[in-house]
Amino acid sequence: MSKPTLEDFSRSFYPFLHEDQKQPEELMAEMAFSILEKARDSTEVKTRFFEANKETIIAASLAMAKSFHRGRKLLVCGNGGSATDAQHVAVEFMHPITVGRKALPAVCLTNDMAMVTAVANDVGFNDVFSRQIIALGAEGDVLLGISTSGNSENLMHAFATARRMRLITIGFAGDDGGRMAVTSGGLLDYCLTVPTSSIHRIQETHVALYHIMWDVVHEFLQHQSLVEEQSVSVADERA
Repeated sequence: MSKPTLEDFSRSFYPFLHEDQKQPEELMAEMAFSILEKARDSTEVKTRFFEANKETIIAASLAMAKSFHRGRKLLVCGNGGSATDAQHVAVEFMHPITVGRKALPAVCLTNDMAMVTAVANDVGFNDVFSRQIIALGAEGDVLLGISTSGNSENLMHAFATARRMRLITIGFAGDDGGRMAVTSGGLLDYCLTVPTSSIHRIQETHVALYHIMWDVVHEFLQHQSLVEEQSVSVADERA
């Protein structure tokens, strides 16, 4: 079965754009239907994703909780809308809004525009995150990279740098996961892919994912027997 095209999505959710002019009442009714269809689709995509990936989400959250428990930090990066998500993730961990949840160290690598533009100008845009990881990262830290396509070149460079430095690597991707999914188990310890070609549905699911992981990480941190167990860490398993 062929993959849906942008034209298919447009005709499904915005049928009024592909037909002759309609009366205002009919147009408003179709727009209302379109809104409900998008909401249903968003819910269905998220439900399927979380049902298929719940074990990986738990494992990635536990690895992140262990990292925080050992005094390590979270580095987050992405491009475009995913850069905004990266900022959101860092704020959630640094400034928890739920009473009783502790602030945890998180750095968004898209925030320092002087650094990003300096590296992009002097070295190349593919290395804007890698150079920061070299300076800020330490063994046992966590790198979270967010990409709707899974193909962002600067994220692949970032994951490669993080792997060499023995960071835990987590990727959020979409569609078929792109290069992030192909290298999962190589450059990425955990790759969570939202299987739809709709950028909006991918981004909506990523938002739900990092909010849920934030909550699961804090739940794990409240159960010290889990984060203190003498199990082999992800970084140790690579040795």
